[in-house]
Amino acid sequence: MDNPFIIALITAVLGPIVVHYVQVLTKKNEKKDSIKDSLKTNVLIENKIDEIREEYDADRVWVSQFHNGGNFYPTGKSIQKFSMFYESVSLDTISIKFNFQNIPVSLFSRSIHHLSEEDKISIPDVQTQEDYHGLKFIAEENKCKSTYQFAIKTISGKFIGIVGLEYTKEKKQLTEDEINKLMFHATTIGGVLNNILNENNK
Repeated sequence: MDNPFIIALITAVLGPIVVHYVQVLTKKNEKKDSIKDSLKTNVLIENKIDEIREEYDADRVWVSQFHNGGNFYPTGKSIQKFSMFYESVSLDTISIKFNFQNIPVSLFSRSIHHLSEEDKISIPDVQTQEDYHGLKFIAEENKCKSTYQFAIKTISGKFIGIVGLEYTKEKKQLTEDEINKLMFHATTIGGVLNNILNENNK
């Protein structure tokens, strides 16, 4: 291919097309940077639970999510588990996040079922309240004097996680208005997590 006209034509026409194509591919790959997107989401949720902890003067705020933890043998049925992915603690409050990884949902089936139906659990005084589907024992183990939990649901109503608010230094009776606001915060977190689910399913 010695014809200088053809060479010049290919260089002039195909050159810019190739450059444009490479740029489009590069931008497309940048948009699918899952690590970068995940970090942005993590920061959003971590900032949100920091704000919740400060607004309600709580000692610990956490977010757990449901996930598939493998399969039963020999049925092959999926094992439903949850893990605590996010946590914000005040000074002198111990972290419990690493104690709640890959926990079978069946261990807390009653309390989780209650959350799925009622969207909230309130235990303002762990010492005087009767055992609330096994949560009193866990609360005492984690030095909680008061504990509140709220369901995280997607726009379509899918139950995907839980927001927990805990007081370890002294009891705290939240008002009905405060509880309603916390349910709204849980909805906000659900919106962020829902976006992740939608992106992962694309």
